[in-house]
Amino acid sequence: MTVVHIEKREGGNPDTLRAKGRIPGVIYGPKEASQAISVDQKVFEKLWKEAGESTIITLEGVGEPKDALIHEVDFNPVTDVARHVDFYVIEKGKKVETEVPLVFVGEAPAVKNLGGTLMKVMHEVKVEAFPKDLPHEILIDVSTLETFESRIAIKDIPVPAGVTILEELDETVISVSQPKEEEETPVAEIDMESIEVEKKGKKEEEGEATEDTAEKSQA
Repeated sequence: MTVVHIEKREGGNPDTLRAKGRIPGVIYGPKEASQAISVDQKVFEKLWKEAGESTIITLEGVGEPKDALIHEVDFNPVTDVARHVDFYVIEKGKKVETEVPLVFVGEAPAVKNLGGTLMKVMHEVKVEAFPKDLPHEILIDVSTLETFESRIAIKDIPVPAGVTILEELDETVISVSQPKEEEETPVAEIDMESIEVEKKGKKEEEGEATEDTAEKSQA
């Protein structure tokens, strides 16, 4: 299990803490009073990449070691750098609920042979399990998607032992859409009758204009 060192945080300006290369955060849980802490930024970035929200980690540095999950991370919308993190301390002997990412593997025949497009409806699922049974990710093989009518639902996902998916069993996870046909722009038919009428009208107008000019000249 991954061990992460944290430090107790005694108020102060969070930006000052971030300038020192540390991320402010908080730890809490059913049996754990909320407490302000901080964690090294580089350590956390590596932890987030490897563990995500579905891997149990051990927090050390504030009281007794605590098993926890990364519960929520606030990222800077411009730099995408973590600026605050919540650690959820789990209760020993109890199941936990968390989101586990879905990883799609393989090649769908409906895409390769029929030119379809994969439609990923879900990218993660909520699961319940004891901490020791929590998977880091769930693999889904898309090679079963042979036609445009094929789909993979929650009930089709191979669930690891000890894990329960807390989603509607018939909910679609991924399917294949048909390629869109390019619509041809219809060519407007030429209305010869209208063109002839238009030409005739112009000639009549030109004739009237000529007559008016001649009358003015005679006057």
